[in-house]
Amino acid sequence: MAAPNIVNVATITGKTALANVTTSFANLVVNLASSGKVFKVNSIYIGNVDGANTADVSVGLVRSGYSYAIANTIVVAADSTLDIISKSIYLEEDDYIQVKGSANNDLHAVCSYEELS
Repeated sequence: MAAPNIVNVATITGKTALANVTTSFANLVVNLASSGKVFKVNSIYIGNVDGANTADVSVGLVRSGYSYAIANTIVVAADSTLDIISKSIYLEEDDYIQVKGSANNDLHAVCSYEELS
């Protein structure tokens, strides 16, 4: 099924995805190939929960098996939060967002998005 024309959507469902970031790329938000939906990603926040150490984060949008960097090894200071995107982006069918950190369990990812169908 093709993704819907966003001018004629019937349903908009607000969602929040959460992840404990590790040193391997892991999916944060996935729009399945046959979803019939477009996802409007409104925000991605990375919080550093380590009270003493900085950590790097990388965030990518994967399309057709290729990862496009949204953020690449950006430093997140101890006990702080980084706002990754300043404008909304859209995930088409079979697109997904992945996150990876320089240390296990020091970073949390929070993504707010809307499913449009």
